[in-house]
This record gives sequence, structure tokens and C-alpha cells, in this order.
Amino acid sequence: MEQTIAETLEFTGVGLHSGAPVTMRLLPAPAGSGIVFRRTDLDNFEIPANGRNVAKVSYATSLMRQGVLISTTEHLLSALIGLGIDNLIVELDNLELPILDGSALPYVEAVERAGIRTQRRRRETIRVLQPVEVREGDKFIGVYPGSGYRIDYTIDFPAPIGRQQTSIDLAAETYGAFIAPARTFGYMADERRLRDMGLIRGAGPQNAIILGPNGPENGPLRFPDEYVRHKVLDLIGDLALAGRRIEGHVVAERAGHAMHTALVSRLLKDRAAWELARIPVPAAAPATAREQPSPRAPLRKPALLGA
Repeated sequence: MEQTIAETLEFTGVGLHSGAPVTMRLLPAPAGSGIVFRRTDLDNFEIPANGRNVAKVSYATSLMRQGVLISTTEHLLSALIGLGIDNLIVELDNLELPILDGSALPYVEAVERAGIRTQRRRRETIRVLQPVEVREGDKFIGVYPGSGYRIDYTIDFPAPIGRQQTSIDLAAETYGAFIAPARTFGYMADERRLRDMGLIRGAGPQNAIILGPNGPENGPLRFPDEYVRHKVLDLIGDLALAGRRIEGHVVAERAGHAMHTALVSRLLKDRAAWELARIPVPAAAPATAREQPSPRAPLRKPALLGA
């Protein structure tokens, strides 16, 4: 069944790139409404979180509709997918979401404290039927048929990070423990260049891993492979712009926000590559049944998902 949050939540902070102060509220939303961002400083202008509204993508993912911008959406959207939240209104009074501690953990902890409300509508997933791939030189991302939601991600950054690889199956309910706490990161050597580009003006040791020549300047790390886990966190948030949770196997090699969202666009445009699938409600099941995989019932594909 679809889910929303049980009560309103509020967060305050600054945007990672803009450095602008922002207050954000998460409100329960009706079944079938999806995730909708609302700019309270612009007459409550709304931007649905879907692939049609992806704007510019470089060091963060942004949405835009009719010239109105919402920036750095990936951490919140990642948390919502990890928590199984289908419907939500996100109100904010500035253009960029708060970076908080640089991870998705504050969202996960707040929603878990507030509670999750089950709604009277069966959840739909995007079941991948055929491979869809995006390549750019030695960078690659693809999605393939498979049960659950499995991700294999490999990164290769300059020292001191180097090459890291991780795998996760979100169906195993590992998001909160293994992915949500992973923080964003950056190199001290890049700071001046990025600030001159108008980026990372809200970044600091309180919300990002700062990397010097010999490693983190503000350690310790939360995981030995925290860097690649954060890339998985970003990927989950970017793929949420497909409008539904993915049912399939995602493989990424040195990808980033631009390639993540390019995969969403290519997947949705290839109508033969996916179908909507409803998760049926069990008639009567023992308490342990929720730990077992459920069969999926295919639906007729609409004209465009997330329209």
C-alpha cells in the first residue's frame, strides 16, 4: 500500500550551494499525489518531482517549472524512497533544500519518530523489462530486469579516495543503516574554484567530508567506504524522479547526477523497457509474511509516467 508521513515535520538550515537560509516543512499528502515541492515564498507555486521537471544537473539535481527553481533535491528524495514514502508535500521558503548534516539520516530519523501512515491505495513500481543504458566515455550507468531494487555502484576518484565499490538491495531494508548516514564530500583543493562558480557557499565541516591530501580533515568517517555509499544515496534520489520506485538492477560506473537523470529520461521514453506493476495486498498473511517477496501484477502502461 502507498504511504505518507503521519504528521508535519519542519527542518531549518542553509543550502549547500547557495548558502541561503531556508525553512522546509514536510506535510502528509493524499494517496496518488506523489511528491510535490511547493515554494511558499512564490505564492505556493508547485513543482511535481518527476523527470519532466529536471532542470540543470551538475553538482546537484534541480527541478524547474515555468522558471521557478527547486535545487538540491536528491538527499530528501533518496530518504523518501528508502523509507517507502509515496506521497508528500514539501514546502520551502527559498530555492534550495537545507543540506543539514550532508546525509539523508536527519530525514530518516525525523520520519521514523513522526511515524508513517498507510493509505488505501496499492503502491505501483516501475518494473524494468529490458536493459536501458547511458554511456559517456569511460562512465556508464544502466538498469536491467531483476527482482527488488538492487544497486551496484563503482567510483574512482583522485587520492585519497581512489576506487570503491558497493552493492545494496533496498528490498532488504538496508537503506537506513547502510546508505542514509553517508555524507557528501569534497576536496579542499577545489574549494576556491567551486566558490568562484557560485557553488558550495553553504558547505563546511558540519555538513560535508572535507578532503585534504592525506584524507578527511574532519574525520572520522562513518563507514570506510562512505564515499561510494553517498553516491548510492544520490543515485536513489535522482532515480526517484522516475515517479515510482524502480524494480530492477542498476549498475553504475563513475556516474553522477547528470548521468543518473539521463537514465531516468531514457528509461521513461522507451515504453517497451518498463511497465507499471502493483504490489497486491495479501488477503491473510502471518506476521512474517512482510519479510517475504510479493508477486507483482502488471498494469497497462500510461502515456507518460510522471506527467
